[in-house]
This record gives sequence, C-alpha cells and structure tokens, in this order.
Amino acid sequence: MRKETLWEAQKRKNPGHSAWYIQRFEAMRSEGMDLHGEARMIDAMAGRGSRILDAGCGPGRLGGELAGRGHEVVGVDVDPELIEAAGKDHPEVRWLVGDLAELDLPAQGIAEPFDLIVSAGNVLTFLAPGTAPEVLARLERHLMPAGRLVTGFGAGRGYEFEDFLKDAAGAGLAVDHLFSTWDLRPFSPSSDFLVAVFSRAS
Repeated sequence: MRKETLWEAQKRKNPGHSAWYIQRFEAMRSEGMDLHGEARMIDAMAGRGSRILDAGCGPGRLGGELAGRGHEVVGVDVDPELIEAAGKDHPEVRWLVGDLAELDLPAQGIAEPFDLIVSAGNVLTFLAPGTAPEVLARLERHLMPAGRLVTGFGAGRGYEFEDFLKDAAGAGLAVDHLFSTWDLRPFSPSSDFLVAVFSRAS
C-alpha cells in the first residue's frame, strides 16, 4: 500500500493548503519577485532542447519556465490540484499526477530517459517517511547515462543533509557539486540550505 506523503498529510489536515500555495506564488509574481533562480541554474547546465524532468513540480513554476527556455519538460507531482494549476498556466508541458516513490514513466508511455532531473522547492522533505531512498533510486533510473540530478532543500525539515547524501550514494548517485544556494554559493557545514548536483555513479 502506498504511504501518504507529508504533503498529502498536510493537505488532509488543511484542505485549503494547495490553493494557498498556488496563490502565494501568484502574489509573489505579481509583486515582481524573482522566481526563476532555479531555472537559470538548470538552464545553464542543460544543452539546448534538453529533456528535463521536474520531479515534484508543484504548480509548474520551474518546469514552465524551463519549457519557455526551449526544453522538453515533463512534470510530476502527487497533488492533482497543483498539477491542474500547472496545466492551466503552462499547457505546452506534459504534467502528470504521481508519487515519486512509484515513479515509472516508461509505464506511462514516456520511455526516453532524461538529460536532467530537478527536484526543487523542498520536495524531498515532503515525501512519505522512509521513502527517500526509493525516490532517489527511481530518479536515478530515469536519467540518461550522462544525465544529472539536481536537488534543493532546507535544513531543519526532518531530512538531515548527511542522511540524504548517504541515501543518494546508495541509489547510485555520485556527488558532482554541493552549493548552499541556487546562485552557486559554496556549501559549508553551517549552511542551512543544500543544492546538490549528482551524476550516475555507474
């Protein structure tokens, strides 16, 4: 039986949570805030027209921006409400409802692996407890041989950076770079955010 993710648990307790989350970013956008730091980093790493998986895509902020920059994007999120919002704002992208712990895109007709996978927005801290190793392994299996995975999440959210890096290694991922921000500031033991870039170890 599939485990409830922490995002779903939060939404069960507060049914308006997803609507609040969507509105939060709409308000930030209307205020002129820069919402595309992650996209700039990913775009700089990717060749033109790359296949990119937005794993935990939410309402499509990142994946939609990457599609607008000419990449072929697929977005997956466990929350149908967020996927609906993504499809409304960015109909050119393929958005799918799905739990990353069960990710199997070839079974859904998306057989070609990805040049790059990005999981931003603290996605890894909203997984069902204990499923992070499986999620990382499934992401690794969806990468091209020379593909890369980029993740970003904050400290103090129940998933220690040290545990995460061990889980990533166990999933067959090798660390290329560790940063403390999406604008590539160096990571240190005192950093309260981790942006990690991985390649397939084999």
